[in-house]
Amino acid sequence: MIIPAGREPLVAVAFMVLGASLIPAMNALAKYLASDYPVWQVVWARFLGHFIWMTLFFWPRRGSRLLRTARPTAQAMRSLIFFVANVCFITALPFVDLATASAVMFTAPIIVTALAVPLLRERVGLRRWTAVAVGFAGALVIIRPGSSFFDPWALLVLVSASYYAVYQIWTRQLAPVDSPDTLIVYTAAAGALVTSVLFPWFARMPDSLGDLAAFAGLGLVGALAHLCIIQALKRAPVSTVSPIGYFELVTAVLFGYVLFGDLPDAATWAGAALIVASGVWIAFRSHGGGRGRGSGRSSAPRVGRARGSA
Repeated sequence: MIIPAGREPLVAVAFMVLGASLIPAMNALAKYLASDYPVWQVVWARFLGHFIWMTLFFWPRRGSRLLRTARPTAQAMRSLIFFVANVCFITALPFVDLATASAVMFTAPIIVTALAVPLLRERVGLRRWTAVAVGFAGALVIIRPGSSFFDPWALLVLVSASYYAVYQIWTRQLAPVDSPDTLIVYTAAAGALVTSVLFPWFARMPDSLGDLAAFAGLGLVGALAHLCIIQALKRAPVSTVSPIGYFELVTAVLFGYVLFGDLPDAATWAGAALIVASGVWIAFRSHGGGRGRGSGRSSAPRVGRARGSA
């Protein structure tokens, strides 16, 4: 289907909004399942479903070339890091409301900016460093270490965000040598392999047809979210569509309230506002707003920016 050039940005926005709605839906399924089933079984459904659906989607056009990579070891490490990020995230989900989990995961692009200096030798200006500090302050407001409101499970989500940031940096390094289709398929390869090997030791039959449908839908919804974000990034600059990803907070609140009766407290809203503000500023400075003044290259990869379950 050929879309008139003038409508491309609007289509990109629509895809990004849809992706930002599907991620909390995937997280809601994972939260529901992880409350009653082994975490490893939930992770297995999420990764195997992602791998199968993405392979089926891209195989007709790419064939066996889809699985060819110029750097297999690096792809394996990247996929393994993404797997660890998801294990941390899904382990914490039964104990953290969806909005809080999404807000803390939004620190990943901020962590990418901080890590881009030592790992990618990028230059980050004072304004972006200030945004990084504000973003981490927002995370501290949500987690509240040292207070009676301290939530160690939210801290585990922050660990997940840190691993996800490293995954994004690996993605940036592999983007010039492998196609986006190959990158997105290999994203789930390690998790699908590891959990499938261990499956006989932790698997438990679903208690109902509804639970079976939730397991089946987990990977599908995750795969669709990734596809929507890819389609958005194909049609508009990262600086245009990335801030729209913060719409995920709205849908996370809706899913959390309707399905689990959860509403974030005032501190969580305040921390989320700081994180979103810093993330939007970093995106602006990275993709045009700060060019020519030492802002460095983009700190966010064009592939693999889906948040949520990392």
